[in-house]
Amino acid sequence: MPDTVKTGRWKQRRRTREDLLHATARLLKLGRKPSLEEVADAAQVSRATAYRYFPSVEALLVEAALDVAVPEPDELFAENQSADPVQRLEQVDGALHAMIAQNEVPLRLMLANALQQRAKGVEDGDLPVRQDRRTPLIKAALAPARGEFEPADLETLTAALALIVGTEAMVVFRDVLQLDDAQAQKVRRWAIRALVEAARSKPQGT
Repeated sequence: MPDTVKTGRWKQRRRTREDLLHATARLLKLGRKPSLEEVADAAQVSRATAYRYFPSVEALLVEAALDVAVPEPDELFAENQSADPVQRLEQVDGALHAMIAQNEVPLRLMLANALQQRAKGVEDGDLPVRQDRRTPLIKAALAPARGEFEPADLETLTAALALIVGTEAMVVFRDVLQLDDAQAQKVRRWAIRALVEAARSKPQGT
């Protein structure tokens, strides 16, 4: 769902989901293993609301731990003064790959929980079942070179890049294509360069 068509209701629910994850992360940092009720209280939402977003406290704890493991854009690019989008996107890819390598089992569990929710049928399309952690990193990587792309092309490029980095890409490379890490990285880096070049070379007004 592109930003231009996301409803205010969807954005509010995304923030509620983030609040639940952040509240859980704070409690985990205190050395606690909170219940869903404790998390709901900390996030200032009802227990029923918390259950709508996460099928179990275990699913919430798994994802909250992963939320902490993903670097914030400002943190990732704190020492990177380059404006080269390819170089910066490769840095995003490297950071996500390192995080995935250290958290493969919980990431697969998180993916399984999201797939299970969809398989059961989510009646409310405004209720997000996954947190989008990669797009803020991709947007931050592309920010210094924003002027090199038409706005619509930049939006398409951002979405296309989200397909080749992250957990789902790891599953495809490892489980479907049977590629090792070096081979998978070579494909991802090729795709990053190809997508950036395609977005740059598109004639204006087409």
